[in-house]
Amino acid sequence: MSTLAVIVNVGILVLLVGLLYWMQARKVSFSVRVFSGLGLGILFGLGLMAAYGQGSEVLADSLEWVNLVGSGYVRLLQMVVVPLVFVSIVAAFTRLELTQNIGKISLLIIGILVGTTAIAAAIGIAATSLFGLEAVQIEQGDAELARARQLENTFGSIQNLSYADRILELLPANPFLDFTGARRTSTIAVVIFSAFVGLAYLGLKRRDEQAAETFAKLVDALYGVVMGIVRIVIRLTPYGVMAVMARVAATSDYQSIWQLGKFVVASYVALLVTFGVHLLLQAMAGLNPVAYVKKALPVLAFAFTSRSSAATLPLTVRAQTDELGVSKGIANFAGSFGLSIGQNGCAGVYPAMLAIMIAPTVGIDPFTPSFILSVIAVTALSSFGVAGVGGGATYAAILVLSVLNLPVGLAGLLISVEPLIDMGRTAVNVSGSMTAGVLTARLTGQLDADVYVGPATGVGVGTQA
Repeated sequence: MSTLAVIVNVGILVLLVGLLYWMQARKVSFSVRVFSGLGLGILFGLGLMAAYGQGSEVLADSLEWVNLVGSGYVRLLQMVVVPLVFVSIVAAFTRLELTQNIGKISLLIIGILVGTTAIAAAIGIAATSLFGLEAVQIEQGDAELARARQLENTFGSIQNLSYADRILELLPANPFLDFTGARRTSTIAVVIFSAFVGLAYLGLKRRDEQAAETFAKLVDALYGVVMGIVRIVIRLTPYGVMAVMARVAATSDYQSIWQLGKFVVASYVALLVTFGVHLLLQAMAGLNPVAYVKKALPVLAFAFTSRSSAATLPLTVRAQTDELGVSKGIANFAGSFGLSIGQNGCAGVYPAMLAIMIAPTVGIDPFTPSFILSVIAVTALSSFGVAGVGGGATYAAILVLSVLNLPVGLAGLLISVEPLIDMGRTAVNVSGSMTAGVLTARLTGQLDADVYVGPATGVGVGTQA
């Protein structure tokens, strides 16, 4: 009987995939298909949970097939991240898109990422105060206690890392190791290595123009191949979003979400205000934030469902270049730096909220000006080297709490609603990265304003194939 039920559920999954393919064949816009996949995934996941209940064998077996589509798509995106970063940045040099002001561009991007993270921390503090959140309001069950022990162990492995050490981690001692993604900061290391390759090309161009031309042709060929892979993978986005969202809807702990509703609401209020800051900054730069929202939404929807800034990188870069008019070099720098530096949601809002919530447990008044300024400064500085995959927020929280001498284990208090909050955090991380790219391009005169305000084409996040 259980086998038959699994077969029926897989059949429904196939029908949903077929429906999305039919929409693609009918030339329905990419954005509509992404959000259709999002809605279908929620309904399918809720249906599975209602029919079988959490913990049932049928649900677990059915989700294995759902994960084949969802996790398979995420892995394909992760597959192209490092090749895309490397070849795009090197190509920006060979096409003379990054010959000058590289230092200025990098500093602007990092400055915007870290600056908006500091603002996000302040917003998180305000939301915590507004909703009256305190750690003592949360009951610690077995899951929370187990998570606390795990975090204490994790803290033991990173507590001796100074700020200088964390910056040193960004540098590529072995670029071939970083091409495998073995380190938390591998993507940034690949960016730095790519920049060195590009600068070496410029030197070669002055000494031996023929050799430089040969290298440039090779890079152009590699760029064409990699972008072809990216286009193929991104076409699968509606299916991936549907499957990932179905898994989330079918496995979420709704009882805990209900019990911790105030914390979830406060987190999303802070995240929405932070997103509003992104729009405000673009408006202050003379850009239309409505155009940004329309073109960024499909990318943010995938970031929301996948909970992975790294997996979203190919969509982030292409949306910036093809939809928002950002130059390829800046788009790749902003997208790549945004994976490990200044994540507004995971490294800004979340650690600041936890610090304010936990401070009273050790007798600290969290709303004194000195403590608030300390939290904002520590949060901004600790945002270097935060991983762009699931778990980055926890790592950032450990760093902030340890510097402030607060109990690290209490960072596990919200484990039961962590996935739900992490979805919003990841979307805000990606928006912060894209905003850094747009603002940097605007400030350096490398933004095509006509493309930014023009109609959404779907090219930036997929094709109509």
